[in-house]
Amino acid sequence: EVQLVESGGGLVQPGGSLRLSCAASGFTFGSYAMSWVRQAPGKGPELVATIRSTGAVTYYADSVKGRFTISRDNAKNTVYLRMNSLKPGDTAVYYCAARAALLYSRSRDDYDYWGQGTQVTVSS
Repeated sequence: EVQLVESGGGLVQPGGSLRLSCAASGFTFGSYAMSWVRQAPGKGPELVATIRSTGAVTYYADSVKGRFTISRDNAKNTVYLRMNSLKPGDTAVYYCAARAALLYSRSRDDYDYWGQGTQVTVSS
């Protein structure tokens, strides 16, 4: 059974930091590009960051450049999203997603596997 399980979300004050994790199982994690996609209340999904299977980072949304860092540990089958200098506009459900072929997409339909999401709330 394929699983993507996100963790690390929560409530944080503006300017704070969080690290999200996504643990993968049931597929060859090291062969897949991984992405983080977020969806804020009442808004469409936004592709946040993408990392190649090799670990080369290929994409950050302009809204998070310089604040967020995507990374992966293929030995642990885990992808991370380090989020610094958080803003209220970063409030969203964050999903991790896997795709065998690299594609920059915000659409769930374009991914092979999709997690259940973790809530991030930035508020004072």
